[in-house]
Amino acid sequence: MSTQVVPKQLSIQDFVSELHKFPEKSFVHTAEILSFLERTSVAPNTLSPYIKWDRQHYTRNLIDKTPLYELIAICWEVGQISSVHNHRDQNCWMSVPIGRLEVENFHLLSQDVDRGTSQLVPTDTVEMNPTHPCAVDPADPVHRVVNPKKFGERAVSLHIYSRPFDTCVVYSPEQGTCGVIKLHYTTVFGKPA
Repeated sequence: MSTQVVPKQLSIQDFVSELHKFPEKSFVHTAEILSFLERTSVAPNTLSPYIKWDRQHYTRNLIDKTPLYELIAICWEVGQISSVHNHRDQNCWMSVPIGRLEVENFHLLSQDVDRGTSQLVPTDTVEMNPTHPCAVDPADPVHRVVNPKKFGERAVSLHIYSRPFDTCVVYSPEQGTCGVIKLHYTTVFGKPA
């Protein structure tokens, strides 16, 4: 019989304070921050300043940003999905204080951004929920996040990116294409961007 550890809930302000205590070396590999997320979650009611919904597209809401990392709340309506993308060789950790999501991972066989071509193969799918955060595998970082219609509920995910980045490569596994896009925030510190 497996036992599930229920993470300790902190307000978003206390969660940010805890992140500030981690030294730079904690963000180099994924194990330490992932362990923190497995022990600690964010109380959903404290996220209200950073929750912004849009029926057309998921929203990216900046909560905290330092030279070492940025913390973003992403709000997902039912059925919304990200592009298949990378994180520009930066680490990423994700937790889901509200709802649940799927992360579909891919292995990159080839990529030529200048020519706009790529070849990917799917590897696995992981469910994230309030007791199951995840880290993007630095060796195979290409993935997409999905709020499947079968889940039938909105979701909010928290993403910690170390270091911050403002562009990423997006992929079309079906078309065998790729390209660089600029990333934008919907809100910044609770105010419209």
